[in-house]
Amino acid sequence: MVQTPNKQISLEEFLKLAETKPASEYIDGQITQKPMPQGHHSIIQSELGIEISLALRRTGVATAFPELRCTFGGRSIVPDLAVFENSRIPTNEGQIENVFEIAPDWTIEILSPGQSANKVLKNINHCLLHGAQMGWLIDPEDRSVVISRMDRNLEVIDELDAILPVPEFARSIDLTVDRLFGWLNLI
Repeated sequence: MVQTPNKQISLEEFLKLAETKPASEYIDGQITQKPMPQGHHSIIQSELGIEISLALRRTGVATAFPELRCTFGGRSIVPDLAVFENSRIPTNEGQIENVFEIAPDWTIEILSPGQSANKVLKNINHCLLHGAQMGWLIDPEDRSVVISRMDRNLEVIDELDAILPVPEFARSIDLTVDRLFGWLNLI
């Protein structure tokens, strides 16, 4: 991750800056740029987004947003996938708003090479403290998923046949560790 010098700026000043590619996040007065997604990250993000959309968006339950800026609780973060129950999605006259000032219901991050797992877990924890039901940290390198919930300790799941826990609203998703990381294989 690229970080700005120790110059602190306000959240309001940060939100006026031009967007960067890859996205920058605002955490504790500092701007941190996310790493550029690579192959493992990209395919898991794409396939998982499709999986969630097929199971939830088409049934009107929830929507997965890739790389959506979420600004709440003094931070502005960009989860790899931010999943919102449809009833909580900000709208204006029936259309989805551009600005989301709430935590996602389910935040999903995919660890990139050289990225700090602890920094990503802090963002997941921030989401949980502001109303998220669950957070996932997917680590393609060691083929594991860290599950975070407010009511439990962190759970690391790496058994191939293990079914990954999902928030209650997403119970129709039945995804194993093997299937998740199977997306890394060329078809």
